[in-house]
Amino acid sequence: MSGGLRIVRLANFVAPSSGGLRTALRELGAGYLAAGHAPVLIVPGPRFSDEEGPQGRVLTLPGAPLPGTGGYRVLTERRRVARLLEELRPDRLEVSDRTTLRWTGEWARRARVPAVMVSHETAHGVLRTWGVPDGAARRAADVLNLRTAHAYARVVCTTEWAEREFVRVGARNVVRAPLGVDLERCRPRAADAGVRERHARVGEVLLVMCTRLSVEKRPGTGLEAVAELRRRGVPARLVVAGDGPLRTRLVQRARARRLPVDFLGHVGDRDALAALQAAADVCLAPGPAETFGLAALEALACGTPVVVSGTSALPEVVGAAGAVAADNGAAFATAVQEVLGRAVSRRQEAARARAECFGWDTAVRAFLAAHEAPEPAHDRGAV
Repeated sequence: MSGGLRIVRLANFVAPSSGGLRTALRELGAGYLAAGHAPVLIVPGPRFSDEEGPQGRVLTLPGAPLPGTGGYRVLTERRRVARLLEELRPDRLEVSDRTTLRWTGEWARRARVPAVMVSHETAHGVLRTWGVPDGAARRAADVLNLRTAHAYARVVCTTEWAEREFVRVGARNVVRAPLGVDLERCRPRAADAGVRERHARVGEVLLVMCTRLSVEKRPGTGLEAVAELRRRGVPARLVVAGDGPLRTRLVQRARARRLPVDFLGHVGDRDALAALQAAADVCLAPGPAETFGLAALEALACGTPVVVSGTSALPEVVGAAGAVAADNGAAFATAVQEVLGRAVSRRQEAARARAECFGWDTAVRAFLAAHEAPEPAHDRGAV
């Protein structure tokens, strides 16, 4: 390797084929590589692999599957990961898991490697979505966040909303770096009349929800919103792009209530996903613990307004280009009606303009600044 820094990145809970974390890892890695650095990503998977690609080197280590999560795996062989880190000799360490990988902060300290933890979710929000009472969730989150802040040189938060729980415990090593969106692939012109005709009749309202079908994402809110809209006389239909452990239950619920909902499962073709988002009248993002919401930002880039959970970070991200709702179907239905009451051209222009504030080039610069590595730094021999 010649030029730049070797930035080794570790992540757990990466969905097998899609998801916001996978997208962020891919785009940041590509950005680091383009800036002259040498990114190395270590993730869990079913078997070992070592590949070079557009995001740099990707090492997959055998990881234990987590039951009931729809494919999530974790790196459980601590000694193997530590040996690999020693072999790689990173200049910087970037970790995207504040629970099972927090030990890497101590490893980095001993190895004198500057390390950052990227907070892709709020501990308080996730615990709350799992049913932990608010007070207990807050206390547990405070303990976890203090330990995280002490373990790493910096904690990177993608929004001011996500930063608050660290500020609350007095952490002073928190920096903010937004994520981004592919503004070329996700554009209003991605709309395809054929896509819309496939999912909605003339005169119907097409809603789209791109999310992992898991408890913390609250996808059932989307179904409840459709039911309420139809009860109010709004001819709404919902298309769900995404998979997860709740899919079977949601399909059964939609059928039992005769709701017009199409479940597409995982949509691997990113152009096809952009065409779907561009074809929608409104996209839904009901996750109450989202710290950024890449799917929502992609919808905005496609010119489609988004209705988001008011308890997440998404109101900060979408601004006036969408609408905010409480975490229930009736509130989401009301917010959808509010958005539909705006002129089509105005809501499309507002959505696109908001998304243009979040290019990946801006995100990459912010993350490299958090690493104190905005420019290529030095040469080093390959591992």
